Amino acid sequence: MEISSISESFRKFAENECRGSSSLYEQLSGRIAGDDDLLRIAAASREGQPIPNLLLGAVHLLLLSGFEHELIDYYGSIVPNPKDAAAAFVPFKHFCLLYRDELAQLLATKLVQTNEVRRCAYLYPAFCLIHRLSNKPLALIEVGTSAGLQLFWDQYRYSYDSVDGYFGNQQSSFTLATSLRGSNMPFLYSDSPPVASRMGIDLHVNQLQDPEDRLWMKALIWPEHRERMEHFEVAASAFDHQAVQLIEGNALACLDSAAATITEDHALCVFHTHVANQLSLADKQQLCEQIRIIGETREVYHLYNNMWDPELHLDSYRNGRFGSVTLAETDGHARWLNWKL
Repeated sequence: MEISSISESFRKFAENECRGSSSLYEQLSGRIAGDDDLLRIAAASREGQPIPNLLLGAVHLLLLSGFEHELIDYYGSIVPNPKDAAAAFVPFKHFCLLYRDELAQLLATKLVQTNEVRRCAYLYPAFCLIHRLSNKPLALIEVGTSAGLQLFWDQYRYSYDSVDGYFGNQQSSFTLATSLRGSNMPFLYSDSPPVASRMGIDLHVNQLQDPEDRLWMKALIWPEHRERMEHFEVAASAFDHQAVQLIEGNALACLDSAAATITEDHALCVFHTHVANQLSLADKQQLCEQIRIIGETREVYHLYNNMWDPELHLDSYRNGRFGSVTLAETDGHARWLNWKL
């Protein structure tokens, strides 16, 4: 990718994603956008990856791994009282230049694979709707599953700030809370809809029992976001390896055979969150075409965001008919959702 394009990606990342969410990453990304030395380091990133997330995650990984440097003092994930983010750029650049080779290796080999568990808070009403439409247990196939934590959305408990009570797994002590914006109220089952099976597909499946994979997933969480880190740790500790099938491979090559294992007395649900921003336009079109073909012979639901726009969408093929609705506008880290139906 051209240096000018990489610069623009950091500028947009600072303004559109970090502002109001991570002062450290906003400050760093805005300055990286104008620094040729750091942009050349970032250019080593693996093709198709969101470069700002990858570079910042790689630096975070080295710091979490024990690399000694004054930059640590700006990371709330490592120190209890981080220094002012406005002063972080100079030590950040020094760190990147000092460990250029280590960063180049990570940028060339790692994938941005978050499991933002709180996104399940906006998936929950969507799966409630799918179950209401299908009246069948749900068979889940997640594209870009990473470690598979979102496949267990039915095992978590949910709280929506303008609604009384809890939803989902009422016996769970792990509650994911989010805010509802707007005047529309999603349909919510008190108890989680039944899930018949869980399957996840990814180019690289992160194994929670592998220390390197687990640390990389933590490194992708932004340093100030201690609640996100807590969510990850709780969900990871409760992960049930026996109740999920994780497939390592290209989803476009694996999806048809995976779908063929789902019986028609279950509602086939293909879903993904944010992974589509790593797909080319041709791959997005192919994925939709594969789901369309599957929908010619059976009921299928496709739940996604970040394909054509940031919003949460549901496409369906039911009784040979195609339907598509925009479900919600959502925050990237699921701090809030604005239900549209």
